[in-house]
Amino acid sequence: MDTGKREHWDRVYESKKATEVSWYRSHLDVSLDLVARVAPDRKSAIIDVGGGAATLVDDLLGRGYEDVTVLDISASALDVARARLGDAATRVKWLSGDVTTVELPEAWYDVWHDRAVFHFLTESAQRSAYVRQVRRSVREGGHVIVGTFGPEGPLQCSGLDVVRYDADSLHEQFGAGFELVERKEEVHQTPLGRQQQFVWCVCRRVGHGSGTRG
Repeated sequence: MDTGKREHWDRVYESKKATEVSWYRSHLDVSLDLVARVAPDRKSAIIDVGGGAATLVDDLLGRGYEDVTVLDISASALDVARARLGDAATRVKWLSGDVTTVELPEAWYDVWHDRAVFHFLTESAQRSAYVRQVRRSVREGGHVIVGTFGPEGPLQCSGLDVVRYDADSLHEQFGAGFELVERKEEVHQTPLGRQQQFVWCVCRRVGHGSGTRG
């Protein structure tokens, strides 16, 4: 794990309330809508990449999803979510690690959801490692939902540089094996009232995957 990145994000969540970070929303309505459309089966395996202290996990459990994993590089962020969920936290798989290197099960996930992690990968090697993880862990026929800052979005977030995308350039990062099935734009209002443009891509995992889970 990249210790510097982990320490950075731990400091963020130790110095601010989860409701004060710029990406906070009380309910991630766009994410919930996209997940529900591609995974109506409540037994679908879903991983929220960079989910941290976000409320998506609360609403997925509330809607009856039974196989939910939250991955974040910051253990402090995951602690916030676990404390908020209380006893319900035992229904979630929690993973603390760097998405580009963490060990994930092969061909397991029906839905890979990422709101605002991919745009922090400013080096091509990081992005390639991320896509390899997706290829390995999302089953054929599963869906990848990724939201990043759009062309008019910020150049930095939490003191770190980001890469901005439109829908086509975001889809191109994944390449062959990922069919673009939906694109969407969102204007996110931060807790301080600033507006940020997000671009979403929903892709279906196609081609030579590892089949379905056994």
